[in-house]
This record gives sequence, structure tokens and C-alpha cells, in this order.
Amino acid sequence: MTVSIRPFHPGFAGEVSGCDMTQPLSREDVAAIDAGMDTYAVLVFHDQRITDEQQLAFTRNFGTLEVSGIGNITKPHEYRLKPEMIDVSNLDREHKPLPLDDRRRMFNLGNRLWHSDSSFRAIPAKYSLLSGRIVVDKGGNTEFADMRAAYDALDTETKAEIEDLICEHSLIYSRGLLGFTELSEEERAKFKPVRQRLVRRHPVTGRKSLFLASHAGGIIGWHMPEARAFLRDLIDHATQPQFVHVHKWRQFDFVMWDNRQTMHRVRRFDETLVRDVRRTTVAGDAPTAEQVQAA
Repeated sequence: MTVSIRPFHPGFAGEVSGCDMTQPLSREDVAAIDAGMDTYAVLVFHDQRITDEQQLAFTRNFGTLEVSGIGNITKPHEYRLKPEMIDVSNLDREHKPLPLDDRRRMFNLGNRLWHSDSSFRAIPAKYSLLSGRIVVDKGGNTEFADMRAAYDALDTETKAEIEDLICEHSLIYSRGLLGFTELSEEERAKFKPVRQRLVRRHPVTGRKSLFLASHAGGIIGWHMPEARAFLRDLIDHATQPQFVHVHKWRQFDFVMWDNRQTMHRVRRFDETLVRDVRRTTVAGDAPTAEQVQAA
């Protein structure tokens, strides 16, 4: 069966059929999915009952894997999954929900803020791929914002103003928004801010998009209060309902998105319940801006 894509919205988010991730993909199917990502930025695959190894194999079709490490505060002995997989569940090593006051859970609440995965890395991520192994019936939706459409909707004056702006991104900023400020010196060094362009151009389509995230806490050459107020205004603009697609999870859903063209966030759910979602990430291939004091 050949891969086909049905759009949820004109030009944003598509539902994929004709793909079985338990089997190797043909070159034609890989090309069709890549082209779908260029067009829709978010792709949803239903009923993908896959193992971790099958998820990793599927992900490698689209580039080099990004490994976990700098994006969390989890200690090596606390990891539940292998290093090539990012655990965005609410579970400990025993597959039990983390206590509500667990430091790891508090840190991961940052996923409820609008963000782009790994924008806090000098080379930010390309694709993220998330497998819903166990999902909750209420809450836990993932929302996606189309940053291309948000850019297009800006007035000409604002587009000119932001064209060459460079922002600083760090997990210190995003977690600080939630009051999570008690970081060790080692963690602060690991989360050192990196520089990213505020406007990106897609390498295939040539389309421009905003590159925003809760991780963005400053603009080079701007006073901090002014920069943060301006960035908040841009995020408010980019997350208006007309730019947002909401994914309500079903068990074994698999969602793939382009971090260069979208922001996303997870919504609140009952964290006494098990929510087992596992992410793989395709690494980016270049910095978005000169990484002065950031590499």
C-alpha cells in the first residue's frame, strides 16, 4: 500500500495512511513522508504498534538521531529508556507515575509551554517523532502552531523589524517562567544560552517562519524586559486558534513534526495515571545563527 496524506487543514497537519512502521520503508515512501513534512509540517499516523527498535529504525530514514542528555535533569541511573530515545512520559524506572513533587516532573512541566524541541541546542532539531504507547482518556492533547502561517500574517513593518534578529534560547529561561530556578552549577553550565535566528527559511520550500519557543529569553542588542515583552507578543500572535492544530491522542498514535516550522505544547492531564509517550528526534544539520559563546 502506498503512503497517502489527507490534510486536516489547508497546508497544515496531515493524516497518513498506507504506512506500517513495523516494516522497512521503501525509498518512495520515505520521499512521500519527507515531502509531506515539507508541506504539512505535522503528520499523524494511527495504529502504529511498534517497539522502541522499530521507532528508531523508522526515525533513521530521515536523518541522524539526536541523543538525549543536555535537555533534562535526569541522572544516568534514573533513565527508563535507551539514550537514543527521549522519555516524555510521567513515569519512573519502575513504570510508575512520578510523585507530584518529584524534581524531574517539575522540570518536565515546561513541556506545557509553547516550544520547539532542542532550540536550546546550538544546532536545533529537525524532526520530532512521538509514539503514544499508553495515553490518557482526558487531557494530554498536543497542540501545534504553524509558524509559517504566523509569519505570513505579520504586517510588513514587523517582518522588516524581525528579519535579522537573533534570540538567546535556554532551558533556564523556559523553566524560570514556571518558577523552576533551583539549578546546580553543573545544570546551569549545561543549559548555557545559545543563539538562534528569529526568522528561518525552509531549505526546501523557501518559506519563511518564526522560530520561537518558551526557551527564547532575550534578543541580542535589546534590553531584557523589552525583548521578553516582544517575544511574548509574538508567541501570542503565533498561537491564535487559526494557526493551531490540536491532536487528541489515541493509543498507538504516532505523530511526527518539523521543529523548524512549528511550535507545540502538551496540555494538562491527571498525572496519577500512566501516560507513556516516547520520542525520537532527527538532529538538525547546521546552526541558525553564528554561535558566538554558544557552541
